[in-house]
Amino acid sequence: MEGDCPCGRTGARGRVRPYDECCGRFVEDFEGTPAPDAEALMRSRYTAFVLQRADYLLATWHASTRPAALDFEPGLRWLGLQVRAHLPDGASHAQVEFVARMRHASGRASRLAERSRFVREGGRWYYVDGELG
Repeated sequence: MEGDCPCGRTGARGRVRPYDECCGRFVEDFEGTPAPDAEALMRSRYTAFVLQRADYLLATWHASTRPAALDFEPGLRWLGLQVRAHLPDGASHAQVEFVARMRHASGRASRLAERSRFVREGGRWYYVDGELG
């Protein structure tokens, strides 16, 4: 994918970072380039939802809570992400609060607010679960 990263992270000059320099390096090279922290993993997972990359989403989902498969809502468009907080809890646990905006095929807009829990195992962060809020 070329262009801006869907996660919306900005660089030093306030411009959205390019996909290849932001989440793309994690999504496109899961084995070789693990996300360095829970926030980077959460942003890359949002990007994977935008790109409908079930392979990456399932690979970064902790085995204890990972579904067998993922279905994407037809016609759903992700409109933006706001990370509200990154809350590390020691070296191997963290939470990330975020709001993601979307538009359904019907035209109805909605927001997903979640506090996600992450765990680090074997040097790699995984999404465990989230509490909607």
